[in-house]
Amino acid sequence: MIYASIEDIWRRKGTDISDTDYVTALLEDAAIIIDAYNRNATDEAKKLVSCNMVIRTLGSREEGVPIGTTQTTTTAMVYSQTWTNANGSGELYLTKLDKKILGVGNRIGYFNPYSDLMQEEEAND
Repeated sequence: MIYASIEDIWRRKGTDISDTDYVTALLEDAAIIIDAYNRNATDEAKKLVSCNMVIRTLGSREEGVPIGTTQTTTTAMVYSQTWTNANGSGELYLTKLDKKILGVGNRIGYFNPYSDLMQEEEAND
């Protein structure tokens, strides 16, 4: 199941998407990652985050300085060009904002292994 379409990506990115099979595969992968974080998020949130994830990945493949580049070096006579990417190798990932949109950002969790036992005792009383 995917939460956004190729047309959604095109509308937000504003350029032609030549490899539709690749974008569809990215949308499928993004849906799996989103579901792992919060399957119960709204459809609008899932759509927005899917688009954000795929556009970041597509931007890291384009020529020029990719999205997420934190450092760049260019020289003329030796023809050297270097980038340092915050995104690593262009994989799909969720930002802090994406997690907040999905309703899971900045939460501290815990698990009490005795909570089920306490509920059973209260039900028996």
